[in-house]
Amino acid sequence: MSGNACSDSKGSCAPCSTAESACFAALDLGTNNCRLLIATPAADGFEVIDAFSRIVRLGEGMGDPEDPLVLSEPAMRRTVKALRVCASKMRRHGVKAARCVATEACRRADNASGFLRRVKRQTGLELEVITCDEEAELAVSGCTPLIDPDASHALIFDIGGGSTELTWVDLSGTRAQVLAAHSIPCGVITLAERFGRDRFTLEEYDTMIGHIADMVAPFEERHQVSRTIRNGKVQMIGTSGTVTTLAGVDMDLQRYDRARVDGTALAFDRVAKVSRDLALLDLNGRAAHPCIGRNRADLVVGGCALLEAMCRTWPVGALTVADRGVREGILYDLMATTPSSAHPS
Repeated sequence: MSGNACSDSKGSCAPCSTAESACFAALDLGTNNCRLLIATPAADGFEVIDAFSRIVRLGEGMGDPEDPLVLSEPAMRRTVKALRVCASKMRRHGVKAARCVATEACRRADNASGFLRRVKRQTGLELEVITCDEEAELAVSGCTPLIDPDASHALIFDIGGGSTELTWVDLSGTRAQVLAAHSIPCGVITLAERFGRDRFTLEEYDTMIGHIADMVAPFEERHQVSRTIRNGKVQMIGTSGTVTTLAGVDMDLQRYDRARVDGTALAFDRVAKVSRDLALLDLNGRAAHPCIGRNRADLVVGGCALLEAMCRTWPVGALTVADRGVREGILYDLMATTPSSAHPS
């Protein structure tokens, strides 16, 4: 995939203008983020010509078990506003084929069907609520270019806003085979709503890690991932904003740079060091880092705890940072199955 994505939110990129440069779009609406990619086929996969990402916190308030599982009116308004931007970009580029998916928040919310109708009415977009297994398959497809050819297995995870997706993949055959996919009902928004505070002590932070480790344990017991780690080469790939943010902080980037972050290796000892440094900062201190900012400042520590719990459970030693996932998987599928979308030779 080419790396010259345009990430502005005002549609300043040039639209597609010929059949040879037919545009395809992938939209991923999660519990925390609304993200869009628009791309054209290229010899090495596809070339991104426009992109959009906005934190909408659609699942805000759904982390408290005492509250009803409904999307709030403010969250729906924020999300519809972001989706209007996506729809405008797709129209402007004359998108040939698109797939717009929604994940955990819409899987869980009692009022999700009404929200989907509202989105269709107000933006023209048809959102498809996909299962955990479909989400896992798309993430694996999107991460394929980063898979180590020498690895026997891969553990791919995506830390979302309302859930964390775990996918255990066999790489021994001619193509990656998903052995198991599991969704843990725990993400950065749910953790922030349960454990969030201005500043954490290390004891409080470790309590959060322990809570998450207990939720991860059944997946380990069922699939014995640790035994495979001891006996063979297992690659861990993280596709989430938490992982890309930590990598940017560890590299001390003054501005997030996808080209430098995507595909890099992040050692577990650095995960622990950066995570604990962030936990000990107050909210303003975390917000001050250019790779975190105000919108992620209250969420990043929960993401760090999730990541540390997985690193402790599965001691691979380092993980591959992936600034890619579901949207890229959608684009690969669209371009492979849409007539006259063959890649240029």
